Amino acid sequence: MTTLTEERKAIGKTFYQIEGITCLDCAQKFEKAVRELPGVTAVSLNTMTGKLTVEGAADLAAIQRLGQEENYTVAPVVTSPKRTAAYQVEGITCLDCAQKFEKAVKELPGVTAVSLNTMTGKLTVEGAADLAAIQRLGQEENYTIEPAREVTDQAKSKPKVDWELRRAVLSGVSLAVAYGVEKFGGPALVFLPLYIVAMVLGGWGNFKKAAYALPRMNFNMSVLMSVAVIGALAIGQYEEGASVAFLYAISEMLEAWTMEKARRSIRQLMDIAPKTARVRREAMEEEVSVEDIVLNDIMVVRPGEKIAMDGVIVKGESAINQAAITGESVPAEKGPGAEVYAGTLNTHGSLEVRVTKLVQDTTIAKIIHMVEETQGKRAPSQAFVEKFAAVYTPIVLALAGGLVLIPPIFLGYDWAPWIYRGLALLVVACPCALVVSTPVAIVSAISTAAKNGVLIKGGIYLEEAGALTAIAFDKTGTLTKGEPVVTDVVPLGTLAPEKLLTLAADLEARSEHPLAVAIVKAAKERGYEVNPVDDFTALPGRGAQGTLDGQMVYIGNPRLFTELDIALTPVAQEVTRLQEQGKTAMIVGTKAAFLGLIAVADEVRATSAAALAALKQVGIRHTIMLTGDNAATAKAMAAQVGVDDYRADLLPQDKVTAVESLLIQYGKVAMIGDGINDAPALALSTVGIAMGGAGTDTALETADIALMGDDLAKLPFTIRLSRQALAIIRQNIGFSLFIKAVAVLAVFPGWLTLWLAILADMGASILVTLNSLRLLNVQAKD
Repeated sequence: MTTLTEERKAIGKTFYQIEGITCLDCAQKFEKAVRELPGVTAVSLNTMTGKLTVEGAADLAAIQRLGQEENYTVAPVVTSPKRTAAYQVEGITCLDCAQKFEKAVKELPGVTAVSLNTMTGKLTVEGAADLAAIQRLGQEENYTIEPAREVTDQAKSKPKVDWELRRAVLSGVSLAVAYGVEKFGGPALVFLPLYIVAMVLGGWGNFKKAAYALPRMNFNMSVLMSVAVIGALAIGQYEEGASVAFLYAISEMLEAWTMEKARRSIRQLMDIAPKTARVRREAMEEEVSVEDIVLNDIMVVRPGEKIAMDGVIVKGESAINQAAITGESVPAEKGPGAEVYAGTLNTHGSLEVRVTKLVQDTTIAKIIHMVEETQGKRAPSQAFVEKFAAVYTPIVLALAGGLVLIPPIFLGYDWAPWIYRGLALLVVACPCALVVSTPVAIVSAISTAAKNGVLIKGGIYLEEAGALTAIAFDKTGTLTKGEPVVTDVVPLGTLAPEKLLTLAADLEARSEHPLAVAIVKAAKERGYEVNPVDDFTALPGRGAQGTLDGQMVYIGNPRLFTELDIALTPVAQEVTRLQEQGKTAMIVGTKAAFLGLIAVADEVRATSAAALAALKQVGIRHTIMLTGDNAATAKAMAAQVGVDDYRADLLPQDKVTAVESLLIQYGKVAMIGDGINDAPALALSTVGIAMGGAGTDTALETADIALMGDDLAKLPFTIRLSRQALAIIRQNIGFSLFIKAVAVLAVFPGWLTLWLAILADMGASILVTLNSLRLLNVQAKD
């Protein structure tokens, strides 16, 4: 008998190319219509690329018919099947070594592409992947490699004997005893074997790695360390060789610990959502794995439990703690019809939730996936470090060889001192500290951002955000709530305010326009009875009309009455006054007389002004508002929220032009919007930032950074975190290069001993890693 998971896996994905997308709202309606086709289980439409992904029994003809309604051309995408295998790599401590391992796997016959996430240990191989060959390469670095599907939670939880710790301790004890025996005049037959034991125990891991790496001419850090230890033994520097082996063993343990701390921050994200849920099926409640939950299942969530899947509440009310998704710890009151997310906490009420997304499509699943994949988008500093290390290492190796050979052969010096100096140079040759200086900082910053409700989709965007000089804001839905409310009811003549509002609500009751909805809502909230007119007619771009008490009544903007040849003189001054306050003025009247004005405004977010002030404090010098409103409304809004400049009367395509000019004027400019209508401008800007990414697929697709909650206060935090990350990366790179330069220069006069070389190399690696981990403690609020 097949499980629900197996049945779902049997249904493949079909890909289509959609040509002709110009209206993003229309594209969303098309996507929704495809999702409602019989047999379709899930749909994803990338409006930027036109790629449509359909899961389930996809009917091309039906999809094409839906596409014809929007003048879309729909064609199937013919894809060549890709063989992709995922593996779990355990034991990564050195990022430089991990990069060499990734490159070696990429060079295997039949492999077309490789991606190794050093933070999670996930290795993805495309092409003819040979597990045995990959495992042989992994042995060079003491990696344990298994197919990802075989790495179960049970296997991970098995206690492991920490042989590295035991060998390091025994190596240290042997070194201490040997040193004591030698200093107190003990016989060489006693302290020499103890020094050798210290070398073997401390360097065991390195010797194993070197034995695998040398035949492939891979001069990794283990080879360099092994040569240094054996060379010290050969020239009679027993104490030095044992010290190097012991210190390196300790350094590797500390480096592994600091790397594990960075990885743990990502694992905490993965543990947010429950693995099982209580589902009601056929009047029975049962505990099932989230993998076996299907769309439209009804979950029963008791007080104090976490919600396991994204869905919509169908019964019950509660306060939901959404900190895991939006970063806001204050619970949000929710009831029937409200959307909830996997990983959020139901605080008090009992809820029934209809599942709307499969486990792999939930918001938290997408966040985890994007955080895992951030390393794929290399930051500029990371790319520089990798290029520098690729040139630096062979140069230092050649220099070490020259240092050993040239003085004895051509200048007649003794071999022993110069071999020793060459060995010391070999120890500092590996650019471990430099390579680790950037990625740990980036992963730490990105995971900290994710825990605070900010999704940064790569190191490149983290660095770019830290270098911003200006930010452009969409008005509606970003600086404002995007929900118009009635602010003024101004009757003319003897008409009472309540009569004017009721009359306007009767006229607008059948309209779906946002301004009409605001008027009807205002009337109902005041307790007025709304009776829709029978002959309602919408006048697009102008207003509406209908018959009330036997006469035709109009409601709309000044343009409507101008077209009716009605002079605006009696209301012109009042209309101007309202517009200067940032409000939209709607005139109510007949052809014979004006009845009054109703003003509607988009309510400003409570956090907008404070967020803009905070942006100034973190170094953003220019803030600009982009809006489709008229200049008077834009001016009033700009003054209210505190932006430096505004651009008014903009159509969506005009916003793209505006961002282009801002890029020329200010260099690095971010655009923040809702991620849907502003997609072209978001894509053009240096960094595209989407508001309210939680549950919004388009925002997650189009933006480089997504503020998961509708909270502008997260924007200054994001900029501050990015700038701190940039500062730490620069500190790390500068410190690493300085230590390397000093160590290399100290080799020539013979000041650099082997044990100082190991401290300089591995000590620097540990220090830059610990410095990077400070980003895990950055708080959303100072």
